[in-house]
Amino acid sequence: QVQLLESGGGLVQAGGSLRLSCAASGSPFRINAMGWYRQAPGKQRDVVATITRGGATNYANYADSVKGRFTISRDNAKNTVYLQMNSMKPEDTAVYYCYAVVTVVPGAFPGDYWGQGTQVTVSL
Repeated sequence: QVQLLESGGGLVQAGGSLRLSCAASGSPFRINAMGWYRQAPGKQRDVVATITRGGATNYANYADSVKGRFTISRDNAKNTVYLQMNSMKPEDTAVYYCYAVVTVVPGAFPGDYWGQGTQVTVSL
């Protein structure tokens, strides 16, 4: 059973930084794309950043609202994705969800997996 386990959320002042981590347990065969989404109260869940699994290079994409402030990275050996958040703003306040496309065993169709979410609150 594959699970995504998030950590690193919390309370930070505007202008501060946080680093989120998300590790996949269950020893999946392969983790393809990974990413972070967020959902603020009363709003839909939106993509924050995604990162592919390339050969020599992983390709990252960001929502316009976080470009230049957030950095997504991954460690394939640890089945882990990170989100470094700098220059944080109150509007970054949301529950952040980890996402991964996982091939559990060789030959299986990739499936979508989500973490349980971690609260990030940015105060003035």
